[in-house]
Amino acid sequence: MLIGLTGGIATGKSSVSKILTELGATVIDADQITHALQAPGSPALTEIAEAFGPQVIDADGNLDREAVGARIFSDPEARVRLGKIMHPRVGAEMVRQVEQARARGASLVVLDIPLLLEGKAAGTGTAALLGFDTVVLVYASPEVQIERLMKRDNRSREDAAMRVESQMPIDTKRELADVIIDNNGSPEETRRAVEALVRRFAAPANAPR
Repeated sequence: MLIGLTGGIATGKSSVSKILTELGATVIDADQITHALQAPGSPALTEIAEAFGPQVIDADGNLDREAVGARIFSDPEARVRLGKIMHPRVGAEMVRQVEQARARGASLVVLDIPLLLEGKAAGTGTAALLGFDTVVLVYASPEVQIERLMKRDNRSREDAAMRVESQMPIDTKRELADVIIDNNGSPEETRRAVEALVRRFAAPANAPR
């Protein structure tokens, strides 16, 4: 089974991804791949510096993610520009890792992709490269997203709301996904939902679900 896992900012997707790993799923994380591809001296980092200016590289040669994040959250054109640099690279590496997992005989492979449904809606990105058996959305209401961002990152309500609103609305994503994990409640409730998901999709093909 090949599952696409996505969510919105501060919906708790990383927590769900961690639980899936604990339960034995092979999780391939787009953010981790992105960070690796943006290592000092990499071709991707060179392109980013050319597109956004040398000020986005810190004194140690690393990408200043806070500076880039502030740019792309306030400037949709900058977000598109960054996507054109990173998405093809990340997609190709995810495809390679999926092929490796299949060769190892992994029974449940999860691709953790923050912008999966944006790509699916546009017919681009990794969603266009891989045929997912199902797409799972980690859902939290916009108000919960804002509250979590304020608490997690010590942001003002205005800044947190701007970041939430810069993304595809979570309720639109809900309509595009196949399976919803509601993460408005307690960690225990979320874990039970993830365990049920694994039981459903990791079961043998001829077993009742």
